[in-house]
Amino acid sequence: MHRRTRLALLLALGVLLSGCGSAPVAEDASPSQEEPFWRAEFAGAAATRPSEKSWNTETGNKDAEGWGNHELQYYTDDAANSALDGSGHLVIAARPAPAGSDLPCYTRTRCPWTSARLTTEGKVALTRGRVEVRAKLPTGTGLLPAIWMLGDNGVEWPGQGEIDICEVVGGEPRTVYGTAHGPTYYNEKGIGDSATLPADASRAFHTYAVDKQPHRITWSVDGEPYFTLTPSKLPAKRDWVFEQDMHLLLNVAVGGDWPGPPDASTPSPARMTIDYVRFYGEGRA
Repeated sequence: MHRRTRLALLLALGVLLSGCGSAPVAEDASPSQEEPFWRAEFAGAAATRPSEKSWNTETGNKDAEGWGNHELQYYTDDAANSALDGSGHLVIAARPAPAGSDLPCYTRTRCPWTSARLTTEGKVALTRGRVEVRAKLPTGTGLLPAIWMLGDNGVEWPGQGEIDICEVVGGEPRTVYGTAHGPTYYNEKGIGDSATLPADASRAFHTYAVDKQPHRITWSVDGEPYFTLTPSKLPAKRDWVFEQDMHLLLNVAVGGDWPGPPDASTPSPARMTIDYVRFYGEGRA
């Protein structure tokens, strides 16, 4: 995935363009009472892989050029890295690579970590409406869990458009970042803001959401909005690329440009636990 590489620039630009500062959020507000047009509730036996009807599992590292950020994890389709837990959750786990494994890495000979990257590309997409993901996110040095969306317009990134519903960089365990990337605003120029959790993101479930309406995108945590993006906040209004279907991605990255390398304090395994994913409004499922 593509990420901003300078946190300070992101915050400065987000505040400048939005007029919003960091907003504290309460713990896990009530979810929407609307009926979703698609939902993933992750019922099933422990160690079961998520349904291929809705989910793809992307793999690799070297061929993906470190996923655009010099990341250290090799994404696998192994149940050790992504599977149901038997209690109604999907778990994505980043963990050290097994001894003796040969997982080619972009920045070194072998990747020292494994993880998983799941997408709904080609299967489920949101046109307009809201996506809600209730999850616990791992925190720790070198970790970057992400819940995000990419456009289905067939254009090469960043022209395809990216909405980062939430990211928690390991060294800032109570800070949730929401960001948009497009043709002229990407990486360190991404436009967004942040919200502050009452405790580390790994301590409790929170509902991370984006409301994607015509010419307006609003980010929220536990029902509390903290940033709204409109075309007027872009470098040029013509660079608005979000009036299209967008699919969902879930992953836990390790190392790379933003979080830096893991160390002895990094949790192992580092688990993202997803309670549910729900799409409201209009889309494809």
